[in-house]
Amino acid sequence: MNKVLMQAGLDAETAEAVVEIDGLMQKWRRRAQKRELGQRALVHLKIELDLAQLDVLFAIAGPMDPAEAPGETMVATVAERINIDPSRASRLVSDMVDQGYARRAVSQADARRTIIELTARGRAVVEAVRAYKFLVMGDFLGEWSAEDLAVFVPLLKRFGTWMDGIDPAAEKHADEIAALAESIARAGVREPA
Repeated sequence: MNKVLMQAGLDAETAEAVVEIDGLMQKWRRRAQKRELGQRALVHLKIELDLAQLDVLFAIAGPMDPAEAPGETMVATVAERINIDPSRASRLVSDMVDQGYARRAVSQADARRTIIELTARGRAVVEAVRAYKFLVMGDFLGEWSAEDLAVFVPLLKRFGTWMDGIDPAAEKHADEIAALAESIARAGVREPA
């Protein structure tokens, strides 16, 4: 793989880093897909919800991303925040209302609109799970030096934007990508039996 990267103009150190980072990201993605931290939080905090229900509570609580404007939360907002079908979001929200974690209210902006809010019970769950995650991560990062943290956090923020440049990168490497597609096509030809 390094050969392809170096032919595309990347230096050896960058090519090696790309391959290593890809391996780390695959491992991280598998662990994230298993939702290990969320599962452990539910168990350790003795919360009798599943991860989908917890996701709904976090979506109702609102965005943690300062770039996303807070505002009233509707079922459609929940669906958008956790990227699920609106009918599934509606069922999950109803379940959270029935269990006393959320309530329906009337919008202050438009009395015809129904909004969703967390109850004190729902807020307690969201705050406890966030605190759990922060305690666990804080314990890990607490062993890092201030210098390491000062370097790591800005670099992680910067790295978090790499997918934003995927289209220009794909255009820049159109010839290499076309050659890779051709190699797949050639490999797909059935061999005689």
